[in-house]
Amino acid sequence: MKNIRLGIVVSDFNKEITSNMEKNAENAAKQLNSIIIKNVHVPGVFEIPFASNKLLKDGKIDAVVVLGAVVQGETQHDVVIVNAVAPKLIELSLKYGKPIGFGIIGPRVSWQQAKKRAAEYAKRAVEAAIGMIKLR
Repeated sequence: MKNIRLGIVVSDFNKEITSNMEKNAENAAKQLNSIIIKNVHVPGVFEIPFASNKLLKDGKIDAVVVLGAVVQGETQHDVVIVNAVAPKLIELSLKYGKPIGFGIIGPRVSWQQAKKRAAEYAKRAVEAAIGMIKLR
């Protein structure tokens, strides 16, 4: 199988966590002999579907990996954001027939929990995207 070409979308909100996720995703892709064609940074998780749509349209990209951390605050905002974004990503994946590796931490997690899970979520998102290519 040829090298799988990935696009990565990273939320810059909670950058201390998401920059770590991006590095771990890049390392995982490298270990799995995949090529990252493009990294796109967006302000927050809510903007991830828009950027993913752009990458999925690109014929040079086989799959997309999305990375973000939605930390619990004093309101239900974290739940609203993840519940809005996740279905849109599924729709985009189906629309373009390309996998999206879901590496968004949350909702209902603390800063410490998100920080602890960052590396694992990033790695698993890359593995999922690459693994799903086999079903195309």
